[in-house]
Amino acid sequence: MVSPLCSSTSRPFFSSFSSVVRSSTARCRFPIVGAICVLTLGFSNFYPPSSKTGLAHSLSFSFIRSKEQSRSFNSIKMAATSNTVPSIVVYVTVPNKEAGKKLAASIVKERLAACVNRVPGVESVYEWNGEIQTDSEELLIIKTRESLLDALTEHVKVNHDYEVPEVIAMPITGGNAPYLEWLKNSTRD
Repeated sequence: MVSPLCSSTSRPFFSSFSSVVRSSTARCRFPIVGAICVLTLGFSNFYPPSSKTGLAHSLSFSFIRSKEQSRSFNSIKMAATSNTVPSIVVYVTVPNKEAGKKLAASIVKERLAACVNRVPGVESVYEWNGEIQTDSEELLIIKTRESLLDALTEHVKVNHDYEVPEVIAMPITGGNAPYLEWLKNSTRD
C-alpha cells in the first residue's frame, strides 16, 4: 500500500530528495508535506537500521531525548569551562507591561536571573475553565542558573497576578562563553 505522501501523482518539492531516499517499501518523490516530515524527523527514519551511514546519518535529527539524556548533554556542554554553570532559559507570561516591568525588576534585584527580556505583543490562546480564551500578554525570557529554578518559580508564584502562572524552563546547552560567565557571576549561588 502506498501512502498519500508517496503517491506517484504527487509533485516533487525537492526533486533531489527522491534520489536520496531509497527503500524497498517506498520509492517516491516528496511533496511539501513529505519534505517537512523528512526535515523534522530526519532521513535516517526512512532507512533500515543497518544502513544508517553517510548523508542519512549526518542529517538525522533527534528531538526526543529523555530527561536524563538532556541533563547529561547539558552538563557536559556547560562543564566545558569552570567559569560557567548549568544554565536555563525560563519563559513566563504576564498580563501587561506594568506587571512585566515589576516582575522582571524583582527577579533581577533578587539575583534570581542575570537578565530578563520583555517581549510585548504576545497573544496567547488557551483553554481555561472549559472555555477558549485569547489574551494579549507580555513574555518574559529569563536567563538564569539551573539551580535557581525552584527559587525563581516560587518568586514568580508569589509575585504574579495569575492563579496559575506559566513557568517553563529549557536548558542552555552552550553559547558565548563570556556571556555564560556573566550569567553565572550575575546570579546568586
